[in-house]
Amino acid sequence: MRPLSTVRAGVLEVAYFCAGAIDGPPVLLMHGFPYDIHAYAEVAPRLAAAGCRVVVPYLRGYGGTRFLDAGTLRSGEQAALGADLLALMDALGIERAVLAGYDWGGRAACVVAALWPERCAGLVSLNSYNIQNIARAMVPDTPANEHRLWYQYYFHSERGRAALQADRRGVCRLLWQQWSPSWRFDEATFERSAAAFDHPDFVDVVMHSYRHRFGLVTGDPAYAAIEHQLAAQPLITVPAITFDGVDDGVRSPDPATAQAARFAGPRSHRIIPGAGHNLPQEVPQIFADAVLELVRTGQWSNV
Repeated sequence: MRPLSTVRAGVLEVAYFCAGAIDGPPVLLMHGFPYDIHAYAEVAPRLAAAGCRVVVPYLRGYGGTRFLDAGTLRSGEQAALGADLLALMDALGIERAVLAGYDWGGRAACVVAALWPERCAGLVSLNSYNIQNIARAMVPDTPANEHRLWYQYYFHSERGRAALQADRRGVCRLLWQQWSPSWRFDEATFERSAAAFDHPDFVDVVMHSYRHRFGLVTGDPAYAAIEHQLAAQPLITVPAITFDGVDDGVRSPDPATAQAARFAGPRSHRIIPGAGHNLPQEVPQIFADAVLELVRTGQWSNV
């Protein structure tokens, strides 16, 4: 996905891939941890061919995206991810867009959809409502679900930090395998994304993310007001298509009713057989079709 563009947005200089018509309906595609923009290598061309303006940014701590100030906290908290997405939309002059993502990127999309619904024409989100309830972070889940989160507890320790620092590819490759057990990716596919993990702030951002969500570290004061709003678990009112992969190694598929109370607008929940956690890369046509479904109901006339 080359060439890349860059733009100053909030506390970042964001590196992003863009495709399609500049006057087309905007779509922002947000990657997760530990992935990168290449998760959308097959989704983006489909959307561009349908007339969309497609933007795929590297998140903070990945690839070519850089912090503008060395003193900025390398936060990975959910409020920061949502603020980054909103700042990028502002920097690109995008008033309203379909927001689609999974994992960290899905969380950023959910944050903007919940707190700034006027900016979101529609939401595509893996694992449905992806805003963390930090106040309940220390309430244990079932043993079957807890063991899937081993990496989060590992990253709470300095041993986990040292492991990721010493062998980013080894740790991340294992997560790819465990989270998408039915996806047969090759080494070239992994390495294409793994280059983004060489970012100098990658480890710091990851550690902060997985410690903050459990209340183990403080957040960036700049995002305290946003975190306060998220603590109320705000409803998502925009049109939404949510997914679970049957083979997702992070979160077991939920029935459509499991998070229905968190969606106050029209929502379609879909469970995809043979797919894991990296949905856009595993089943790109299904993901692209969902985005276009929302684009076509978003009051644009040219798609």
